[in-house]
Amino acid sequence: MTRHKSLWLVVLVLFCAFGAAADERFPQPAELKPDVDFWLAIFSRYSSDEGVLHDNRHLGVVYERVDMPARLSRRERQRRVSAQRKQLQAVLRSLAGGKRSNLTAEEARILALWPEDVSNETLAAAVGRIRYQQGLSDRFRQGLERSGRWRDFIETEFTALGVPIELAALPHVESSYNPNARSHVGASGIWQFTRSTGRRFMRVDHVLDERNDPFTATQSAGKLLAYNYSITGNWPMAITAYNHGLAGVRRAMRQHGDTAYVDILRNYRGRTFGFASRNFYVAFLAAKEIDTNPERYFPGVRREAPTQYVVAELDAYLPATDLSAALGVSESALRRYNPAAQETIWTGNKHWPKGAGVRVPASMVNGSIDDLLAGVPSDRWASKQLPDLYHTIVRGDTLSQIAQRYDTSVSTLVALNNLGSRHRIRAGQRLRLPAAGPAPAPPVQVAAATPTPPPQPEPEPEPVADEPAPAEEPVAVASLPAIDAEEPSVEEVTPAALASEVTTVEEAPLQTALLSDPSDYSVADDLTIEVQPLETLGHFADWLGIRTQRLRDVNGFAFRTPVAVGQRIKLVIDDIDVPTFESRRIAYHRNQQDQYFREHVITGVTEHVVERGESIWILSLRQYGVPIWLFRQYNPELDPEKIRPGTTIRFPVLVDVERS
Repeated sequence: MTRHKSLWLVVLVLFCAFGAAADERFPQPAELKPDVDFWLAIFSRYSSDEGVLHDNRHLGVVYERVDMPARLSRRERQRRVSAQRKQLQAVLRSLAGGKRSNLTAEEARILALWPEDVSNETLAAAVGRIRYQQGLSDRFRQGLERSGRWRDFIETEFTALGVPIELAALPHVESSYNPNARSHVGASGIWQFTRSTGRRFMRVDHVLDERNDPFTATQSAGKLLAYNYSITGNWPMAITAYNHGLAGVRRAMRQHGDTAYVDILRNYRGRTFGFASRNFYVAFLAAKEIDTNPERYFPGVRREAPTQYVVAELDAYLPATDLSAALGVSESALRRYNPAAQETIWTGNKHWPKGAGVRVPASMVNGSIDDLLAGVPSDRWASKQLPDLYHTIVRGDTLSQIAQRYDTSVSTLVALNNLGSRHRIRAGQRLRLPAAGPAPAPPVQVAAATPTPPPQPEPEPEPVADEPAPAEEPVAVASLPAIDAEEPSVEEVTPAALASEVTTVEEAPLQTALLSDPSDYSVADDLTIEVQPLETLGHFADWLGIRTQRLRDVNGFAFRTPVAVGQRIKLVIDDIDVPTFESRRIAYHRNQQDQYFREHVITGVTEHVVERGESIWILSLRQYGVPIWLFRQYNPELDPEKIRPGTTIRFPVLVDVERS
């Protein structure tokens, strides 16, 4: 008996030690407990037919529950929230005026939600911080059930990458494990990748959008999370960077400390560090708790069993109709189990790509999938993809980029589309490509009795952080719909937005444009910036709308003196403001990186120990084939000019990808 007790004591000690180690990866300081408890309630107690009005800084202050049945119109939902918000604001203003006696029942109730020593200033500030959050318990339960389809795969992939399997709870926050989830900023799939970030790790274009494939996206999410951790050094900030971006998280860590989680989440004042970013980690902690103990929060819930698939990779191009016939599987089934395939494949404008996998349930295939494909007549296979006939312009496109993508020239595009100017294109415009042949001649016009006004020039497209999701993609209800604190809204958006405060067109691109780029493109309070790769004084002058010589004069540079990467220079802010400069700068880098990742994807990371006489530039460009700007992203703290022998540096492993 004593021996058994001793054995159990050892097991208990080991279990506790392991649990403590696991908790250290995802710390939950006592100060954050009210925030975690808030999201636990939203995820498990309140349904989508109700919600709460709360303080958006002190989540423990929940003013009241609000009925919000799905049958209500958008206008009625907004009216209901606005009316109750105004009543609460009136009470808070009264209390902020110093009233502490002869309180009405409602005033006493509201005051009791705050600490006994709450100041008038705090209450006055709270007037403008009342936010509505819709409940999500029904969606969270559905997400728990759906997660079983991919949970084993996620844990296997994450374990291989050294990523904690607890991060399988993130899709609960991002999408409720809904593979059809789409966000208002173009994020897609269960992991809610934006196009720019998704293209780093997978194919995202008009033929295949692998963000929508839960399996490929899971592998990419693991790589992204591992990369974030390699830059931040801890999981709370790596998780926050998944939503806010590495550059902003690194700025916060420099200001407050690498592991000052409470200070960062409470006090960091980054311009785009709004409600979504402040709450992403605590929402994850709540989701992890429920995901780990589902029976406690949702008695009787059962995860779906994973489907057993067979997968084959095509050796050449094949029409979807032939693929369907060969496998004996309907096109609708192929669509369902291969969500990465875009509409161009199903309409016959593109073949199923060479090298792309096709996945179907084993129960639907009669025989070996490879044998079935081998039975396709040889004349049905193609050695090349069907050429593109048209290109629909998205914000951020330029004619030179489009010409490069389709292996043509700007002058050809101008001629084919009768463009008045190579600088006048607009988002949504459909460009004819060389494969479509020349445009038909316009009909002869009979002179009109009254003169026709000259056509107005089309506005140039604005560069933005990310392309919008194609119109044909389904827009799904995602996890965290919210009504904004300042402008009531019931628009349902993805949890990645957790979104209430970062809503303006000007701010959103700064947050979503370069989430995986740790480089600092912001302007410091003293109007200085850090020079990044690919930048010159001419770039800065163009973005500022001034002559380059003015920057030379302000910084004391001699004529033709180049700027060095990592150098800090002072700007001249005259005709534009800082946000405009930053947005132009980010748009430039976004376009450069987006073009690069149309042709390359990151498949892994390798380490190199620097030897005497080795040059970072030679290693990066020649030995590893990595551009310097990308090398810097994987080694942001290193000064290439001061690398010593024995230093370990990291290079992404790149693979060329056919984008036709």
